[in-house]
Amino acid sequence: MGGKKKTNQTPTPKKTILVLDNCRSSNGEIEGLNDSFKELEFLSMANVELTSLAKLPTLSKLRKLELSDNIISGGLEVLAERCPNLTYLNLSGNKIKDLGTVEALQNLKNLKSLDLFNCEITNLEDYRDSIFELLQQITYLDGFDQEDNEAPDSEDDDDEGNFLK
Repeated sequence: MGGKKKTNQTPTPKKTILVLDNCRSSNGEIEGLNDSFKELEFLSMANVELTSLAKLPTLSKLRKLELSDNIISGGLEVLAERCPNLTYLNLSGNKIKDLGTVEALQNLKNLKSLDLFNCEITNLEDYRDSIFELLQQITYLDGFDQEDNEAPDSEDDDDEGNFLK
């Protein structure tokens, strides 16, 4: 018989992405970012002078969160409450100093990739081993797994790769 099979499937929607890089936050919050952004899957707020995540809305579909080059030093437990499905989290260039701060990420059960590059915590002795022990769910820390294999590129594997690298 051959010929093309007719399908009535609707095209899959594009990923829902919001990039607010280099915007300025006021009082550590992003004005206008609220619970109406329910469908968001990727949110980037790099270099927005964010001091806290306390005002982060509930974004249950969010998978990737880019928070590099802010002034965040703690309060990461908010992420497990409001963004429970995160797989990728970039906190590089923030004020994170100790393992106790990072421990709050244990409740992010789907987290696969965490970036803490350029945070003070990276100066701790046995930093990498300690983080992998603390957060057993993650595969990649600062772009590399426990055996120092580099994370796959986002073009090859959209779900686990890195955005905007």
